[in-house]
Amino acid sequence: MKNNTEEIKSINELLQGEYMAIESFNNFISRLEVGNTKDVFQDIQKQHRENVDVLAMYIQNAGGQPDENLGMKGKMGDFKLNMELGSLSDANQVIEKAIEGETQGVNMAEKVLRGRLDDKSRELAGNILENDRQSIERLKNLLS
Repeated sequence: MKNNTEEIKSINELLQGEYMAIESFNNFISRLEVGNTKDVFQDIQKQHRENVDVLAMYIQNAGGQPDENLGMKGKMGDFKLNMELGSLSDANQVIEKAIEGETQGVNMAEKVLRGRLDDKSRELAGNILENDRQSIERLKNLLS
């Protein structure tokens, strides 16, 4: 990818979404008891951390600078999630909130894919999108 600021900006949007997901999963995991559900949440969070690494490296290799903080939008989203979860400890409610968040992430990735990206950027965004879709299915399988 040439130093295309529009593409770097788009990939940085994906990066921001991954950081938001990591923070959200910190919140979710703290509300779950040890067991299979918590393990799945930790695996999904690990996938988001791996996505961060891949995206940040890609941006750097493209001559850009990864935006590695949540920013105001992310902080507000984290605050809103904390308010919505309150003192929730019911695993199914936490799972449903996680599905909602992952779905928002998929929608954001799809929006990025509709933008003007070169083939390599599009492939990267598509891989992130596929990872998020698989995470949603894993979460849905946890609902009892």
